Amino acid sequence: MTITRRTVLGTAAAAAALPAIPVRAQTPTIKIGVLGDQSGVYRDLSGPIAIAAVKLAVADSKAAGRDIAVEVISGDHQNKPDIGAALARQWIQRDGVDMITDTPNSAVALAVSGVCKELDKAFINSPAATADLTGPQCAPTTVHWTMDTWMLAHSTGAAMVKTGGDTWYFITADYAFGHALERDTANFVTRAGGKVLGNVMVPLGNSDFSSFLIQAQSSGAKVIGMANAGADTVNTIKQAGEFGIIKAGLKLAGLLVFISDVHALGLQTAQGIVVSNTFYWDRDDRTRAFSMRLQPNIGTARAGMGQAGCYGGTFHYLKAVAALGVAEAKKSGAATVARMKAIPTDDDCFGPGTIRADGRALHPVYLYEVKSPAESKYDWDYYKLLATTPAAEGFRPLQDGNCPLVHA
Repeated sequence: MTITRRTVLGTAAAAAALPAIPVRAQTPTIKIGVLGDQSGVYRDLSGPIAIAAVKLAVADSKAAGRDIAVEVISGDHQNKPDIGAALARQWIQRDGVDMITDTPNSAVALAVSGVCKELDKAFINSPAATADLTGPQCAPTTVHWTMDTWMLAHSTGAAMVKTGGDTWYFITADYAFGHALERDTANFVTRAGGKVLGNVMVPLGNSDFSSFLIQAQSSGAKVIGMANAGADTVNTIKQAGEFGIIKAGLKLAGLLVFISDVHALGLQTAQGIVVSNTFYWDRDDRTRAFSMRLQPNIGTARAGMGQAGCYGGTFHYLKAVAALGVAEAKKSGAATVARMKAIPTDDDCFGPGTIRADGRALHPVYLYEVKSPAESKYDWDYYKLLATTPAAEGFRPLQDGNCPLVHA
């Protein structure tokens, strides 16, 4: 067919006669980055389960009536602060990420917190434990969920001194987390009348703790404080058993023990260890309901408190986004975090709670003892409750943290 001026004009006229089709504005999407450990010593307390927990929080948020378009991406920081910070910056500046969560490894978390503050995006940390995130290095864009070194030291350290463990030797992961956990625990030990007889700094991801355990035993201390986590904690406890240190009367203080660590050790080895957790999958009906919803996506495993914190933090973040409006939330992480602080928290993992001015999410702290094999009745039935510390008492007092947001 030959196209002429008359054909073009006729076609344009016909098109003009058709009814107008409205153009729908594109709905803005909230983009969440799960920045975890997918391959290293913290994989079991972060990894694929943390990603699944965040995706479940998105699904549960939609089920609660929050009609927000959400995209979840993930990455591996390899336990290196420079890689974590670079990936966070790339996600925000190139890929349009609005919130970053997970980040096991305190050095990585501190670096990512700095990037998010600079670029005004929300950062919800869960497994990284340094209390400095709500202390001297707090930021208006950061929320710290789940646990921290002050809480762990307060719950476990002081309790062990009261039961006779008044002399300590620390085996400490040689980076920000280990340093903070030893510092905070040592403070509680000495305040309670105990003494610290020595310490040894151990590289992250070390596989042989034999010489360090011998040093601890030679010190004459009654308690070995394990200021480490993940695979490092598992290896320390296993090798302490192999060397007969526990049978010799020394107590192991698991200052940060996840349920994945207990599972890796087995109850025969882990029984009797006292641990502080803010989440246990079998604590009550709500935690069991959460676990049942998550189970199809994680196989036979169970979520630990760090992964539960990724769920709880994301669920509350989306609640704040809905209240603020997606467009406004995308403009400012600080504004979104301010809205998070203004709204009470409530989810199936942690129950009702609040977020303080310094970014510390408050929830009860539970002191558990690991069951013996005879006491365990079904898969992952690992803990028995010893004590509960109310949310208002479980974390460092607001005025003691030296957070600039509080003392400005």
